[in-house]
Amino acid sequence: MTQARQDAALALIELFEVDALLLLGLVNIRYLSGFKGSDGALLILPQDRHLLCDSRYTLQASDEAELCTVAEYKSKSEGITLLLKKVGCKRVAFDAEKVTVSFLNILKTALPDVDFIPVADELDQLRAVKSLDEIKSISAAANLSSTAFNELLPLIKPGVSERSIALELEFIMKRSGAEEKAFDFIVASGYRGALPHARPTEKLLEAGEMVTIDFGARLDGYNSDETVTVSVGEPDKKLYDIYRIVKEAHDLAISAIRPGIECSSLDEIARSHINNCGYGDFFGHGLGHGVGLEVHEKPVISPRSRQRTQVGMVFTVEPGIYIPDFGGVRIEDLVQVTEEGCIILSKASKELNVC
Repeated sequence: MTQARQDAALALIELFEVDALLLLGLVNIRYLSGFKGSDGALLILPQDRHLLCDSRYTLQASDEAELCTVAEYKSKSEGITLLLKKVGCKRVAFDAEKVTVSFLNILKTALPDVDFIPVADELDQLRAVKSLDEIKSISAAANLSSTAFNELLPLIKPGVSERSIALELEFIMKRSGAEEKAFDFIVASGYRGALPHARPTEKLLEAGEMVTIDFGARLDGYNSDETVTVSVGEPDKKLYDIYRIVKEAHDLAISAIRPGIECSSLDEIARSHINNCGYGDFFGHGLGHGVGLEVHEKPVISPRSRQRTQVGMVFTVEPGIYIPDFGGVRIEDLVQVTEEGCIILSKASKELNVC
């Protein structure tokens, strides 16, 4: 699989008519070499692959990056400079979103005869379609995450703080085998539900409120992402209606997923339903995003997306309604595109749960 991924990277070398592809982003380095360290650089040429790292990772890199020649550096910029001089590169593409301006200027100063060509979206697209092994890892992370949430449910009750819910969920996940939480959890109760990315606070849950919990686990480097909104006691009619509308938008979008559909069309299906129900002004973000080695990656499911779905893509479907000074609801599942439609990887129930 690593060879197949590197072949895809070689296609970028041809596309941009460069001599090599230089990667400093750790996610892409792992994806294209297998190296899981916290620092390094990867240079891919038509005939060779070079992984550069410092002395902390030399043995690890030799073990994990089997298709690469591993070299050790004391200074990353110096190591890259010496290697580019050695292989005689004149045009080098680099992952523009992961290289700082200051570091690029160091390389340009040291290598005045080399043209550095920025690559962004085309590189990100390499990871948009997942392999079976990747889907297995994501699915395992999603299953662990959903199971942990179900264990948390009895603890959601009046008088419990948002922060304690987030901490307890993280503890349950790690106790169950997660290597890390996928991101900082969102716990937003009552009026704070109007904040799509609310950080947990010491606010106590109150009867009649809804609480939105956005969570995920990381397992073997791969992430999950899921959101459940539950009611702390019976909700009032407006909250219940909002939940119903969001759930309908969620279900409509998921039922429409199939290979070849425009990502913007999926967004429109959910967005138009919310708009037709009178809440279009209260759904501001895109419908979803890809999930894998990063929590947010390709594809993007939004009105601006120009991409079509493909078998093997994994992304979220997460419509929401957020009303300032009142509250909000978001319902999010993680799905895998299949030949027949899609499979929902996240397992926590999205029917309204009254705690």
